[in-house]
Amino acid sequence: MKPLLEKLLAAGPVVTDGAWGTQLQAQGLGVGEFPDLWNLTNPAKVEAVARAYVEAGSQVILTNTFGANRVRLAETGRAADVPAINRAGVEISRRAARGTAHVFASLGPSGKMILTGEVTADELRAAFAEQAQALAQAGAEAIVVETMCDLEEARLAVAAAAETGLPVVACMVFDSGRDKDRTMMGNTPEQAAEVLSAAGADVLGANCGQGIAGFPLLCRRFRAATDRPLWFKPNAGLPQWVEGRATYTTTPEEFVQSVPALVQGGANFIGGCCGSNPDFIRAIIRCLRG
Repeated sequence: MKPLLEKLLAAGPVVTDGAWGTQLQAQGLGVGEFPDLWNLTNPAKVEAVARAYVEAGSQVILTNTFGANRVRLAETGRAADVPAINRAGVEISRRAARGTAHVFASLGPSGKMILTGEVTADELRAAFAEQAQALAQAGAEAIVVETMCDLEEARLAVAAAAETGLPVVACMVFDSGRDKDRTMMGNTPEQAAEVLSAAGADVLGANCGQGIAGFPLLCRRFRAATDRPLWFKPNAGLPQWVEGRATYTTTPEEFVQSVPALVQGGANFIGGCCGSNPDFIRAIIRCLRG
């Protein structure tokens, strides 16, 4: 295990941060607006989101770089700004962390499918390598490959991130099948653990896709398949659409009812995804201390 991970995990489960997208929307991000561009145009508002998680007690915060790869940025005409957007994203979170939290950089999917020919494996490999190197050079302490639905795309991203030498977290979305224990492409936690470990992931897990009630099962499945640390960031339930925006109704108190089961199942990093906020982080901390 890499030294940073050993240090973090020495005292027990690590509390990460919560959602970024819905929190940026609360700061004024418009529907259809590309969040990552705010690193250059509205850095103070991005920093406010990161700082709120630090003040809530997050030991690890992410960066506003989820979609800052060349393939996704091409849709906005800003593909040439990959280095600048990723650098700014890391710098913003590092300022917010103030030395009291660790900064793990977010690296999300391309939004294109290899299976349908929208993008090739070589194009994805190059795009993820470019982003990962930019994040590493900016001072990220680890890279979190997250919200992946396609195991092959995740494998390519993890391999690119691992080339930086930084710790790599690899997270899939499990939202399909009778028990919501498969990815959109039909892969199981066991398959994900095998493929992503071989690609170079130091930490495995899941985020997004469903509320926390389904995550203890995923946690147990992953723990039975691997001895690597596990990372989980569930949604605050499933969204309801109100006036064109996703609204989440799960409360922090309801959310943390499943946290003990995650810990018992072997979770090492716990946070929230879509719909969660700093209040969820405070509730997780209270639950773990209790």
